Amino acid sequence: MIQSNIIHSAHLVGVKKLLFLGSSCIYPRDCPQPMEEEYLLTGRLEKTNEAYAIAKIAGIKMCQSYFNQYGDNFISVMPTNLYGPNDNFNLESSHVLPALIRKFHEAKIQWEKASADEKRNIVVKIWGSGKPKREFLYVDDMAAACIFTMNSVNANELDNLGITHLNIGTGKDITISQLSDMIKNIVGYQGAIEYDSRKPDGTPKKCLDVSRLSDLGWKSTIDLESGIDKTYKWYSTNVNR
Repeated sequence: MIQSNIIHSAHLVGVKKLLFLGSSCIYPRDCPQPMEEEYLLTGRLEKTNEAYAIAKIAGIKMCQSYFNQYGDNFISVMPTNLYGPNDNFNLESSHVLPALIRKFHEAKIQWEKASADEKRNIVVKIWGSGKPKREFLYVDDMAAACIFTMNSVNANELDNLGITHLNIGTGKDITISQLSDMIKNIVGYQGAIEYDSRKPDGTPKKCLDVSRLSDLGWKSTIDLESGIDKTYKWYSTNVNR
């Protein structure tokens, strides 16, 4: 409802250009990999985020329709999973990467205070099997991509390409278990990790095809390990003092 009102109001007042941000969950659950822009609406969505995905797809189609009917320069971009400073680290509502940072940090603090016997019982528990693959983009890269897109890409160009939106990401994915090991090492936690395969894994693999944005002249510059290190330094300084 919010996005529909904003897009419509932007049309009514004659906004020169609008950028709508979606999410990679708009693509089908069993989408071919890497996910190209054309794969939108070619299969069933992942049930656990279907409502959110449908809302985002509605926003994409609304921007496309306002261009088709009125010539409005309204464009859409689909970022992959974002992370960075000022993220949501609440374990009840956060996404996987910030949640893991918090879990490993708290386990590290607990480990440092524990006796040798107590350390045997310290375990970081992670939902799922650890096998699903995800792609992550540092927030500063996302900001740079948005500025680039606003300065360099117009709705008629997307229409000429036969697509409704542009993917924004790194084009590289990593398993949840590999991500966990990377965060564990960056945080400095020395204890065990346990995967709970009774919990859902979600979509098996999500990696964006970012070749179109790359061909237009933009690529990400911050690798995952550096980005996580920056994020953890911010978290340990600003959230857990």
